[in-house]
Amino acid sequence: MTMPGLRTWQRWCIEAALAHFVTTPHFLCQATPGAGKTHLAAALARCLFERNKIDLVLCFAPSCQVVDGFRTTFADVLDKRLDGLVGAVGGAYTYQAMEHRDDTFWQLLDEYRVFVVFDEIHHCAGHDPLLSNAWGQQILQRIQDRAAYTLALSGTPWRSDNLAIALARYSSPGGELICDYRYGLQEAITDGVCRSPRIVLLDNQKVQLTEALETESTVKLFPSIAALLGESPITYEDLLRHDDVMRQILGLGCERLDEVRRSKPNAAGLVVATDIEHAHQVALALEARGEAYHVVTNRTPDAQQVINAFRNDNCRWIIAVGMISEGTDIPRLQVCCYLSRIRTELHYRQVLGRILRRTGEADNQAWLFMLAEPTLQRFAERIAEDLPDDLAVLSQVELPSAPSGQKHGAAEFSYEPDGILSNEAGASAEGALMYGYDCNTAVSPSYQVSFSHHYRQVLLDCF
Repeated sequence: MTMPGLRTWQRWCIEAALAHFVTTPHFLCQATPGAGKTHLAAALARCLFERNKIDLVLCFAPSCQVVDGFRTTFADVLDKRLDGLVGAVGGAYTYQAMEHRDDTFWQLLDEYRVFVVFDEIHHCAGHDPLLSNAWGQQILQRIQDRAAYTLALSGTPWRSDNLAIALARYSSPGGELICDYRYGLQEAITDGVCRSPRIVLLDNQKVQLTEALETESTVKLFPSIAALLGESPITYEDLLRHDDVMRQILGLGCERLDEVRRSKPNAAGLVVATDIEHAHQVALALEARGEAYHVVTNRTPDAQQVINAFRNDNCRWIIAVGMISEGTDIPRLQVCCYLSRIRTELHYRQVLGRILRRTGEADNQAWLFMLAEPTLQRFAERIAEDLPDDLAVLSQVELPSAPSGQKHGAAEFSYEPDGILSNEAGASAEGALMYGYDCNTAVSPSYQVSFSHHYRQVLLDCF
């Protein structure tokens, strides 16, 4: 097969799929976010058309943004429309839309040889109707055993509820998912397909919690954010809304974006917010820094148009709530501030994938900033395990990166608001500027969280 523009892994995967389709109609590909799964699917469809194996192609994806991406990519590769209208080679739809298609639509699978592509198949659960979600049921009832061939794609092929993925095969008795082709982050970084992630966890070694009662107040000190969350009523979401925490994380993100844009002027940053109110709080914080931004939520008028415009303009930041966590392709995103309350590994890896897509030879790093919350830290350590052993180093380091190729030591540093780095051993936390935060004013007692201005970072450093 000779198709210009295909990456090596895509060619190998297509060859594996074509051989697989000789005996089995369903093929599952796990490829790390940002590797180019949509282009792979379009190229495979083209091969099947050229070999006269199919008449039509149908694509299903979890969101309108991803569906639009499929239509564009397939039209480019096939030189034919995928909009479902007269003269098109097929159509692309959301999983939600499957429930609203009538029998006439599904008869296409009986009257034509149809190639069906499922993007982010992990959203579709079930091997039988009793253990399936709505999307999985539609696949089992409408598509399974009727399509000529099916291709399932996922960068994170597992579910938080541990239900089986629709159409997937599992080993017996181990119950491990069987993938027909795997392309991991380690391989993608080695091949120059994806950027190497630098994951920075922000911590504070002197957190003060004041508990105010009607007649007295008590003060407790905690040596880390993990200790505060584990030994007090304060929640992770409380901290995400804390003005000081937000300023610190956004400040680190802005400084890193400044540095990245010196060599890549159109580079951009993503802030993943917790909810709409929180997104506007983030917007105010960025505005106070003089930063340009867009906000996209499910209540944003013409949200898709906003995302499309951001993809090609020079705006520095986009603040999103559930709109750019999966499948959305904005290659100029290179910095992310993770301020979402969602703490599942699936969501975390999908967000990280938004900043990993590489666009040039020198474009080899992506930066993600977040709180040193224990669950998120475990996810960060798992990302390191998926990289080459000589590239992944978990250490506490100063934020400004060392010269290219120079590894940092394991010394501990603190980050102060003016950007000056000082050795923690010689820095005094006494008299540090404190920020109050009333987490629970509606009930008694109330709590106030204050931070020393001596922050520290744990950097997952991948060279």
